[in-house]
Amino acid sequence: MNIMRKWTETSLILRIVIGLILGVILGLAVPNATGIGILGDLFVGALRALAPVLVFFLVMHSLANKKDTAESNMSTVIILYLISTFMAAVTAVVAGFIFPSEVTLTQVAEEAAAAPEGIVEVLQSMLMNIVDNPVNALVNANYLGVLAWAVILGLALRKASQHTVDLIGDVSEALSTAIRWVINFAPFGILGLVFVTISETGLSSLLDYGHLIAVLVGCMIVVALVINPLIVFINIRQNPYPLVFKCLKDSGIMAFFTRSSAANIPVNMSLCERLGLDEKQYSVSIPLGATINMAGGAVTITTLTLATANTLGITVDFPTAVLLSLVASISACGASGVAGGSLLLIPLACSLFGISNEIAMQVVGVGFIIGVIQDSCETAVNSSSDVVFTATAEFRKWRKEGRPIKW
Repeated sequence: MNIMRKWTETSLILRIVIGLILGVILGLAVPNATGIGILGDLFVGALRALAPVLVFFLVMHSLANKKDTAESNMSTVIILYLISTFMAAVTAVVAGFIFPSEVTLTQVAEEAAAAPEGIVEVLQSMLMNIVDNPVNALVNANYLGVLAWAVILGLALRKASQHTVDLIGDVSEALSTAIRWVINFAPFGILGLVFVTISETGLSSLLDYGHLIAVLVGCMIVVALVINPLIVFINIRQNPYPLVFKCLKDSGIMAFFTRSSAANIPVNMSLCERLGLDEKQYSVSIPLGATINMAGGAVTITTLTLATANTLGITVDFPTAVLLSLVASISACGASGVAGGSLLLIPLACSLFGISNEIAMQVVGVGFIIGVIQDSCETAVNSSSDVVFTATAEFRKWRKEGRPIKW
C-alpha cells in the first residue's frame, strides 16, 4: 500500500517519463515480447470507450441544467480554431518554398479506396456525421453526431424534473471519475505504446525521409510555439507561454503517444477542469476541437502535397499556394480524430495540381512510414491547442469582465 500511495502521489509526468524509458529499454532488449504491447492497446481502448459517453452526458447535463445561465463563447473558440488551422497551412506553404522537399514514390497505400475525391465529399461526410444514429455515433466515436444529439436532448430535457437532471449529472460525475482512474494508468499505457513502436517500426526506415520529417516537425513547432502563442496574446494581452507550455506538458505529451485526438479528449477535459474553466463551455469545445481543430493536419497535408509537386516538377505559384492553404485547412477540419486521419486527405489537396489519385496514394503510403514521428507531433499540436484556445476564449471573457487570469 505504501508503494501504491507513493506511486499515485508522484507527478503523472514523471511517471510517464519512467514508462517511456522502460518502453524503449524493453523494445530494444526483448522486441519479441509482444504481450507488453497490450498495455498500450488497453489504455487507448479504455480512453476511446469512455470518451464518447462522457462527452454525451456532460453536454446533455450542461444544457439541461436550468440553473446554468452562463453565456456561451463557442463562436470565439471556433474562430480561434479556424484561424490557427489556416495559419498552420500558411506556415507549411512558406516552409515548403524555403525548404523544398521531395518524396520517393515507391510505396502504395492500401487505403486508396477510402480517400475522399473532393471538398464536397468532405463537407457532405461531416453533415451526415451530424445526423448519424445516436447509438451508432456513440459506438463509433463520431463526435459530431454525439455533440449534435447531446445538444438536442439537453435542450429537450430543460423541462424535465430536477431529479432527472441531477441523475444525468451523477452519471457525468461517475464517468469523470472513471476517466481519472484510467489516466492514472497512463505510464503503463505509454510503456506499451513505446514498446510497440521501438520493437516493430524502429527508426532506421525514417532516415531516408529525414529532410521531410524535419520540415514537418519544424512547422508544427512554429505553430505550437509561435503562431498559437501570438493568437493567445492578441486575445488576453498577457504572456501566453505559461498556458501554452502547461497545455503541451499536460495534454501534448499524452497525445504524442496515443496519436489520437479522440482518445485524448478525457485528458483535455481533466486539464480544463484544473484550469478552472466552465464545464459547459469545454464539454462542447474540447470534443469539437478533436474534430475541427487540426492545425497539425493542415501542416501535414500542405507539406506532403508540396513535396509531391516538387517531386513531379510542378511549379507552384503564390496564388495557388494560398488556395492550397485554404483547401488544406478545410480538408483538415474533415480529418478523423484517429491515428493517420489527415493522410487520407492528401489526394484531395494533390488534385489541385492535377496529380493522379494513384500517385497521391503513394504519398499517403510515405505518410504512414513517417507516421511514427509525423502523426505523433501532429496529434500533440492538435490536441494541446484544443485546450489552449478553449482557455483563451474564456480568459478573453474574464479580461473584459475585469477578472484575474490564472493558470
